[in-house]
Amino acid sequence: MNDHIEELTKRYPILACSAESIYRAYEIMTQSFADGGKLLVAGNGGSAADADHIVGELMKGFMSPRTISPELCAALSRTDQNLGQELSAKLQGALPAIALHGHTSLNTAFANDVDGELCYAQQVMGYGRPLDVLLAISTSGNSRNIIYAAVTAKAKGLKVIGLTGAGGGELAGVADEVIAVDADVTYRVQELHMPIYHCLCLMLEEYFWSEP
Repeated sequence: MNDHIEELTKRYPILACSAESIYRAYEIMTQSFADGGKLLVAGNGGSAADADHIVGELMKGFMSPRTISPELCAALSRTDQNLGQELSAKLQGALPAIALHGHTSLNTAFANDVDGELCYAQQVMGYGRPLDVLLAISTSGNSRNIIYAAVTAKAKGLKVIGLTGAGGGELAGVADEVIAVDADVTYRVQELHMPIYHCLCLMLEEYFWSEP
């Protein structure tokens, strides 16, 4: 088991029962990013805020500066010698991730014209490719818009990871891997979700940007 998960379960003993699921979710995401895939993240309310938080940790440096490759630095300098030097010094490596709730015009248009519960599913239709992963966050595991998105993702060949509360709900029957924390009150579930996704982001960053 990864050292970060070991530390996580020491700080949060209640998450010990989720350790193997966390590691399997990490393996799914690692394989996706290594193969050129991206992460789609969907949630409602506080879980939508968590989706933004996850994207923020993946798309820029979290605990590492994520220095970009010498090849990209050279390409930037060839494109523009002055700006290339600044870009090379300041840009950071990123793992491609998209929070699906953030597209206000699209989501409100689809909700008005078609069906609000299918807004995330429609974005999976547009963004989703077989190498990608959908991280579906639902404290109950039964949020209808999340289930619609998960079913669509599976049909399109994406892997689905569920981040839920106790039991996993309906999402447990759809997802490839479910991290179901041992809590069933919404705010307590969300309190346990944050250290889990921080741990996942730490492990992913270490895998792709660890020093030789």
